[in-house]
Amino acid sequence: MIKRLYLLILIAGLFSTLFAQKNIPQHKIRVGVFNGNGASPVCIIETMEALKIDKGIFPVEVSAYDIMNDALDKLDVLVFPGGSGSKEYNNLGAQAAEKVKAFARENGKGLVGICAGGYLFSTTPGYPSLEIMPAPDIRDHYNRGRALIGFSVNDEGRKIFPELKNIDTAFYQYYDGPMYEIPENSPIKVLAVITTDITPKKSDPKGVTPGKPAFFTVKYGKGRAIVSVGHPEATPGMRWIVPRMARWAAGRELTGYDKEVVRPSIYKHEVLYYPQVIANEKKWFWQLFDENQDTVISAMNNLHSIYSRPSIRWSIGLLRSNSPEVRLAAAKYLVETEYTDALPDMKTAYNTEKDTAVKQELGQLLEKLNSFINTYSVQK
Repeated sequence: MIKRLYLLILIAGLFSTLFAQKNIPQHKIRVGVFNGNGASPVCIIETMEALKIDKGIFPVEVSAYDIMNDALDKLDVLVFPGGSGSKEYNNLGAQAAEKVKAFARENGKGLVGICAGGYLFSTTPGYPSLEIMPAPDIRDHYNRGRALIGFSVNDEGRKIFPELKNIDTAFYQYYDGPMYEIPENSPIKVLAVITTDITPKKSDPKGVTPGKPAFFTVKYGKGRAIVSVGHPEATPGMRWIVPRMARWAAGRELTGYDKEVVRPSIYKHEVLYYPQVIANEKKWFWQLFDENQDTVISAMNNLHSIYSRPSIRWSIGLLRSNSPEVRLAAAKYLVETEYTDALPDMKTAYNTEKDTAVKQELGQLLEKLNSFINTYSVQK
């Protein structure tokens, strides 16, 4: 019994020191990304990768048990990524949830919520949340599915996102994000509003989403919080918004980013994932297994035309296709979509490539993909 108890204590000690063993530099903005149950593994990855755009930020994953072991003492900002807000709250538990609130309220640190993080920050009757934002989200018909939606920044938003000041409508990925109902005289500051009527299903009531906040902020005690309803981390050309939100939440200088990652003008229209669009997405997925390389490349192009986010991850395996044309097409797709999480796959594809001409082109694409990391430049 004593040996068993000792073993349990030893295991607990090992887990509690995992975060402590991380070498977290003091001179950078230290941003934690919550990785507990409820946080989508894909959203965690893409949030971490988006934060790497900014060489002044040190991103690190943080669990609920890290929080209980005082990990927040080493952070400036905590990000709650997409997934399920209620499950993220469930994983935190009451004690870690209070530590998160004190992190901002008493210690003056920053909180960022993306999609599920927005649900988590809401003050919605009957919904388990941190109650950071003094406003409810609309629970009726909240599951509106996926879309590339439009939003328009206002004067407050232009202060944080000056890159969008001359753009009437910008676009980013959306997946069941919260629709907030902002009360009158609320301390919440809306930065941008949704312009798309998100109604991909016949049962969705029309006219609910236009005018609802796309980005918004609030002061919380000594700290502050910022929310994105959609997924900038999952939108090529818009991923820079994530480190910018982290900088704002930390109260740090809002530096600019290279034009290669600031590309809001590449989107010209919204895309609602109606049942037929989803059916086409599935059809094109199965075509990625076709023995004809032209069919595979055509499927990739079709998926790219509807801004299919899952298809970017599907293309990673195609770096290992037997067809050199498919390998190159997949590499180009990953570069066009800034999918830096595929860098190890791209490096391996380059190192193992036998065709000299293909290897040369892969090398150029690899260099381009690597350039999307650590890009901040001029001050704004």
